[in-house]
Amino acid sequence: MMTLIKDDNNRYRNLINGEWVNSKNSTYITVTSPIDNSVIGNVPAMTKDEVDLAVQAAKEAQKSWKSVTIGEKAEVLYRAADILLKNKEELAGLMVREIAKDRKSGLSEVERTADFIKFTADTAKNISGESIPGDSFPGGKTNKVSIVRREPLGVVLAISPFNYPVNLAASKIAPGLMAGNSVILKPATQGSLCGLYLARVFQEAGVPNGVLNTVTGKGSEIGDYITTHPGINFINFTGSTEVGQHISHITNMVPLLMELGGKDAAIVLEDADLELTANNIVSGGYSYSGQRCTAVKRILAVDQIADQLVEKILSKMEKLTYGNPLEKDVDIVPLISSKAADFVCELMDDAREKGAKLLVGGDREGNIIHPTLFDYVTTDMRIAWEEPFGPVLPIIRVKNKDEAIEIANASEYGLQSAVFTQNINDAFYVADRLEVGTVQVNNKTERGPDHFPFLGVKASGIGTQGIRYSIESMSRPKVTVINLSHHE
Repeated sequence: MMTLIKDDNNRYRNLINGEWVNSKNSTYITVTSPIDNSVIGNVPAMTKDEVDLAVQAAKEAQKSWKSVTIGEKAEVLYRAADILLKNKEELAGLMVREIAKDRKSGLSEVERTADFIKFTADTAKNISGESIPGDSFPGGKTNKVSIVRREPLGVVLAISPFNYPVNLAASKIAPGLMAGNSVILKPATQGSLCGLYLARVFQEAGVPNGVLNTVTGKGSEIGDYITTHPGINFINFTGSTEVGQHISHITNMVPLLMELGGKDAAIVLEDADLELTANNIVSGGYSYSGQRCTAVKRILAVDQIADQLVEKILSKMEKLTYGNPLEKDVDIVPLISSKAADFVCELMDDAREKGAKLLVGGDREGNIIHPTLFDYVTTDMRIAWEEPFGPVLPIIRVKNKDEAIEIANASEYGLQSAVFTQNINDAFYVADRLEVGTVQVNNKTERGPDHFPFLGVKASGIGTQGIRYSIESMSRPKVTVINLSHHE
């Protein structure tokens, strides 16, 4: 068992320069469980001065870390993956309490993260530079050779969200470290205990002092300060479009890699395998209560199969369970906060008022929203466009594939879409025209496998993630030109 560093009052500490430190001014943020509002811990509300210490430590430590061999860096990551797996039961248990994720999903998140970390180490070992001859360009000279290697950027700021507090922190930390950067992890407040646990794993695995530091605190107090800090050389953020856009407005000349919101559409054509489609829509729309950026968030179904599709979806929804994930494995868990549940209720009320047909659900118990399906949703309803981050799906009926494409592309978001059809030509016709980072054919929208490129366009993100892509994003080419002297 690995213990997190805290005091008798359940106050956790941050990792700064290899030391677990208390809040200097003794101010803490209380982290409560979305399940029953019980207090699960307190994390330091760090001040600007404490942020300065973290950045300074990271800057200093990176100087020696960048010259550690790739092989040695990889060994640290392999150890981290092993430690994660040894402690997966404990970490999954923490996830259940802190973000109300069901235990099975928590365990699978930890296992996937260990795989991600190992694959990152392997991939970094295989990234190589190149040499470019000067005479391959018109008029170029035979006596010039360009040697291109990859260099780290410096200090990476990793800002992770609540919904995958282990995986989406590690997917920033591991590539950042392998590229030779030092990393500062700022986890979402809800999810920060999982983030601190992960930092402890990396420390145990042998990440040198200062190479990984953690910062907890209120976004309103230190968010802008840390994202605009002159010591930060790269920002990798996963979270809401609103915060992502704010960060991109206030930063200056710092490269950004961002994964933001989505309104992922499942487009269902007349020849779709409806059994397969319904299975994917239900698991893609409702698992972890739809609190995933890549969740299926709307169904665009052509008229002639819409009724049959609805029937199949409803019969599968009957099997969905909801409740307290501490007591049993459930599909639908409490939403992360009452504010989140209030927002979902607003969208449901708006749909009801404007004439959508509520087929199932629509009820709320505490922070649990029952799995909900609306039919005959029209484009004047908020649920057609806004991301609920809850277990509510709208069905928008369309005449044909072109109307489906038009509605899908009218969204401000462009993360993923799915198309269900048995006609390869239609699959490509739709995929080619959708303004998204990824199109899934006959599968729910989802991230992964993690070595595939993962990206959003429009309001869904900047830059490309995925193991090799992330390492390349967090490094840059360094060019050395050799000029050979030709002696006769």
